Amino acid sequence: MRQVKRLDEGVRLRVETEDDLWVLAQVCRPGCSVGMLSHRRDSTTGTQNDGRAKSAERKPMWIVLEVEKTEFAVFTDNLRAHGIIQEAKIDIGSHHTHIISPRDEIELTMPGGLPKSDKALLREAQSAGSKARSALIVVENDEIVLYQVSTHGIREVSQFSMRGGGKRADDSTSVRRGFFERVAKESRMIFSDRVPLVICGPGLAREQFESQLRSQGAQNQILNSATSIGGRAGANEVLAEGLADAVLGEHALVQQIKSIEEGLARISTNGAVAYGQVQIAEAADAGAIETLVIDAALLRSPDASIRKDWEKIVGTVEASRGNVIQSSQEHDSAQQLLGLGGVIALLRWKMD
Repeated sequence: MRQVKRLDEGVRLRVETEDDLWVLAQVCRPGCSVGMLSHRRDSTTGTQNDGRAKSAERKPMWIVLEVEKTEFAVFTDNLRAHGIIQEAKIDIGSHHTHIISPRDEIELTMPGGLPKSDKALLREAQSAGSKARSALIVVENDEIVLYQVSTHGIREVSQFSMRGGGKRADDSTSVRRGFFERVAKESRMIFSDRVPLVICGPGLAREQFESQLRSQGAQNQILNSATSIGGRAGANEVLAEGLADAVLGEHALVQQIKSIEEGLARISTNGAVAYGQVQIAEAADAGAIETLVIDAALLRSPDASIRKDWEKIVGTVEASRGNVIQSSQEHDSAQQLLGLGGVIALLRWKMD
């Protein structure tokens, strides 16, 4: 995401990647206005009041909407913002939908300016730039699963299983070699050479698969990491335990997961951690919070009292030089965070 221009009550942005759309889905909400170049048929071309001739040409024009709701599915390439037209050449007051995709330029504004939480999320997206998405490949002797890693979660792209078993050492070698060759070809079609790959899994099959990828000409940056288990649990282990930090260490998703998992570990040992609004507020007032991980949706709750309470706590944490991480809900660790109320705090010292 790139900032094109600063506005009095917002900002003009250029959307660069699909990951930017998740950020915009958080920021674009009721109370916000979104302007972009869109298309609309002239309502005067119809034969009835407010009607439109379907054959009429759709005219390009700058349209500003007052957002009523948005629709966004993770790992898709567009964000739909529905609302009422505030500014346009025609049809002011009518409903319209902006379809926001990479390479679009949009203006985001809000009366009084964007909240600090929105500005922070936008800055994070801008600092991430247009970095290529990463991929995780979990390899076992008879199963390989491909995952795509984004700033907001991981998703399974493809799963391959070796037919006919393959777990008996006396007859599986040639079958497995053919299986790895086939999956390596598929993987190269799914992930281009510019996508960093983390190959992981239990045992030595992952090293054989990397060799197969290289023999087919893969030029990707590859990190090979051992895990204690396969499947999605293996992918989560890589992210949570920092096994792929050389490739993914600065990734926003990794920071979210590692912080949440550290908080959960501290809970299990009665360590320097706080959860629950009252306890976290007390820790914030004492300047004890080193890192606060909060569900991004809490800072944008339609309930004004909830939103303001958490905004105040976040402001207090930042004033004491604490780090605030806005988490998505699209990964396994985030679901555990939601079970704690959506917020967890890593403390500088243990509170009584």
